[in-house]
Amino acid sequence: MSDAHLHLYPHRRPTDPDAEAPPNGPYPLDLVERFVAAAAARGVGELTFTEHLFRCVESTQALGPFWERAGDPVLAEYTRSVIEADRTMSLDRYVDLILRAKEAGLPVLLGLEVDFVPGTIEAVLELVAPYPFDLLIGSVHWIDGWWFDRAVVAGEWERRGHRRVYEEYFALKTALAATGAVDVLAHPDRIKYLGHRLPEEPFDLYEELVSAAASTGMAFEVNSSGLRHPVAEVYPGPSLLRMVADAGLEITFGSDGHRSDQAGLGLYQARVAAASAGFTRRARFVARRRSLVPFGTSGTPD
Repeated sequence: MSDAHLHLYPHRRPTDPDAEAPPNGPYPLDLVERFVAAAAARGVGELTFTEHLFRCVESTQALGPFWERAGDPVLAEYTRSVIEADRTMSLDRYVDLILRAKEAGLPVLLGLEVDFVPGTIEAVLELVAPYPFDLLIGSVHWIDGWWFDRAVVAGEWERRGHRRVYEEYFALKTALAATGAVDVLAHPDRIKYLGHRLPEEPFDLYEELVSAAASTGMAFEVNSSGLRHPVAEVYPGPSLLRMVADAGLEITFGSDGHRSDQAGLGLYQARVAAASAGFTRRARFVARRRSLVPFGTSGTPD
């Protein structure tokens, strides 16, 4: 079993300046070893680290001050402050660590979470091209500079209206899928993070997303982190996951862990959800080439 979505360090917040920060020198190999040990205890034998691009200082120019797109200066300032507090990592040192872990014989692969901002994808791809990534996953965290899944600025949900927010989110996710720039769509319906749901499921928005992914061959991630979030559900939900299966698309599994004790967390439930939707195999990416691997639903919930 594989966990194909992991981060080395917890996010840093402006309100928590004393939170652990990555070291200025080489990142420690024993950190990866702790992730590997925690995952192995859950029956997960391979890890793909996928650090956020936006957390790396090298991304500053490629992504630009995207928070300025927010119409409300309060929303823009919140996003700016969080980005600047969290942008403490080095892409070079991150890549170096995972390559050292590979050389040491640890069962790890090198990935990156590409945080999608419209109009920046070409600059981002140019930035990451020199690195030997095994996997690129694509995510949407902001709508015009608004961090839609943060409770601090959740009042914007009511101002815009829930249906409009869903439409804006899925338009971005669909645009990302249509680029073909990444291998996997991470947590496809993360818009439900805070528990905001529409009276009726937006099947029209799901269909557009699945169609765009089918046009580029992009896989979907079954992400267990939603079980730890207010929504308390795997990403994507059952209806969207069945549509992905019916379209013949492929899936990966990820815990989205940001601490070693989260490695592999919830992947049993993710496998059960995927099997219920009709999947029997997962995609595995090495050097951005995919193969298909059978998976089962043995084990016990976390």
